[in-house]
Amino acid sequence: MSPASTQAESKVPFAPILVADIGGTNARFALITDYLPNDNEFVISHRHTFPSSDFSTFEDAISEYLAQLSEITISRACLAVAGPVKGEEVMLTNLGWHFNVTQLKARFDFSNLQVINDFAAFAYAAPYLNASDNIVVKQGQAQAQANIAVFGPGTGFGAACLVRSQGNQAVMSCEAGHISLAPVTELDRQLHNVLRDELQHVSVENVFAGPGIARLYQAMAKVEGAQVNELDAAQIAALAQSGECHIATKTLNHFCDWIGSVAGDIALSFGALGGVYIGGGILPRMHERLLNSRFNERFIAKGMMSQYNSQIPVTLVCQENIPFIGAAACIHQGQSKD
Repeated sequence: MSPASTQAESKVPFAPILVADIGGTNARFALITDYLPNDNEFVISHRHTFPSSDFSTFEDAISEYLAQLSEITISRACLAVAGPVKGEEVMLTNLGWHFNVTQLKARFDFSNLQVINDFAAFAYAAPYLNASDNIVVKQGQAQAQANIAVFGPGTGFGAACLVRSQGNQAVMSCEAGHISLAPVTELDRQLHNVLRDELQHVSVENVFAGPGIARLYQAMAKVEGAQVNELDAAQIAALAQSGECHIATKTLNHFCDWIGSVAGDIALSFGALGGVYIGGGILPRMHERLLNSRFNERFIAKGMMSQYNSQIPVTLVCQENIPFIGAAACIHQGQSKD
């Protein structure tokens, strides 16, 4: 018998991991059936998406999924949820779903159950991303085993950090979307003044999220002395794409410029010498505008720390199934240390 055959036969079977991506619209489930170390990749199968509104409780949703896996024994699970996780209690406000982690674990007889925020899942997934599926925004040299920051504008603004030190790692969740938004350029300051008249506190999420684009559009119109209609982000994007409205075009261009400063601040705050990854639902749809913007210039422009940020690579993540990958990594990494 060859050494290769011996190794193949002696491989410990991979215990399946149930992973889920739970949002206000859909509850998505899948099964991780293997990890391929040579490819640094998890094998994802048995994917199912259910409208969240079809179920009155999360327990009903997971029961529906497990009923389709009657031939498979599952003892490990990780759930990525679009909302804060506070101790044992998980509340998905938009759905009216509430569950207790320990009770859920006992009900479905899981030996290992983890519940994490969706951006925590993004941070766990970062080391497993496929470079060919994503877009380099800024070149750089990532330091091995250094911290990795992730963030993204979508319905809101999320961020997290994969903290790595001396062979150990953990994910740090945060509320970076609610920090004060700092103006840097004269146009930033003019826009910030308009926003401050409307808002008690101008946060990052007030601008860098879907509703924030509409708010920035109205502020840009005031700065430019123009009259515009009340539009949502999709309408603004369509006008900018067609070139029909120079305020829409200037709004999205400045969105991409200014978020470079925010990204640079996040990189500094987390010490993200391992790289910065951008997700969320907005920027992947306008990646050409992002690549042609002043994002990189503003990411680097940090005074005495400009050299520090200049070496950090930034990647726009377009790859699918990030919550599944991150949920799998959360379980897999934790048990690989045991």
